[in-house]
Amino acid sequence: MNELQRPYVSVIDPITAAIQRVKLILFAPFEIEKWFIIGFCAWLAFLGKGGCPSGGGGPSGGGGHPGDFREFIAEHLAIIIIVVVVILVIGFTIGIVLTWLSSRGRFMFLHCVAENKAQVKFPWRQYRGQGNSLFLFRVALMFIGLFCFGLLIAGGIVLGILFGKGGSPVGVIITVIIAVPLFLVLLVVFGVIGKFLKDFVVPIMYVNNSTCMEGWSRFMSVLSANKGRFTGYILFYILIRFVIGAIVVAAVLVTCCCAGCILAIPYIGTVLMLPILVFERSYSLYYLGQYGPEFDVFAKAQYEAAPDEFGPAAV
Repeated sequence: MNELQRPYVSVIDPITAAIQRVKLILFAPFEIEKWFIIGFCAWLAFLGKGGCPSGGGGPSGGGGHPGDFREFIAEHLAIIIIVVVVILVIGFTIGIVLTWLSSRGRFMFLHCVAENKAQVKFPWRQYRGQGNSLFLFRVALMFIGLFCFGLLIAGGIVLGILFGKGGSPVGVIITVIIAVPLFLVLLVVFGVIGKFLKDFVVPIMYVNNSTCMEGWSRFMSVLSANKGRFTGYILFYILIRFVIGAIVVAAVLVTCCCAGCILAIPYIGTVLMLPILVFERSYSLYYLGQYGPEFDVFAKAQYEAAPDEFGPAAV
């Protein structure tokens, strides 16, 4: 047997361990200050995860002729281009900053869960190198994703032009048949990469004090020997997310959407969702720890005790 193939790995057993971890961190005893400190680290870790709805619309005056709109665009094309470019640059800059902060935050939240400590300053400094390495990898992955999806969109446009001459719907049909499956495949591929990065590569970087590429190298050696198990992990996690989503929706409906309004408040919503976030983080850590002591985050935490920041000076 390959040394990286463990005799027994379960997707069920980590559930009980993760629930016990939630009780230990958040309810033994319950301390509201601890919730807010760990909640801040979790909020930082998930910055930029939510979509930012963008509303917009062109002139909508009643009775306006389409030609007037085209004339307006032609007359103010330079200004429109400048405004669009400025908006894109600002949006890109904000995205980069949020990615950097959340990369550091992922190690801060992981540290709080692994060591059962409500700390901000210590993990912010301690895992600066790993956080920056994760940030660079995520930015590179973002550019690769933009390139792949942009290439797909451009290809779809070309197909539509080539097969849609004369107003024929054939071009649209062919484009949809080819582009939609490829789009879904790309979504799945980048989604799985992001999932593996958050659940396994980041903890491996944490345990081994390594860069992101070194973490991926270690993880790929395990993944290559346990493809079926990690596929099962992804499928089972989808089930867990479905159950959690059903619980959250039920809570929102029972409270006549009051809970939903509160959960939508930045940071406060994260603090209230902390039991779920700690459970999810703990579940992936306990699952990964089954592949050997070199992947056990909690074993590492037993040997490394950081200064206790829990208190007024923690933030």
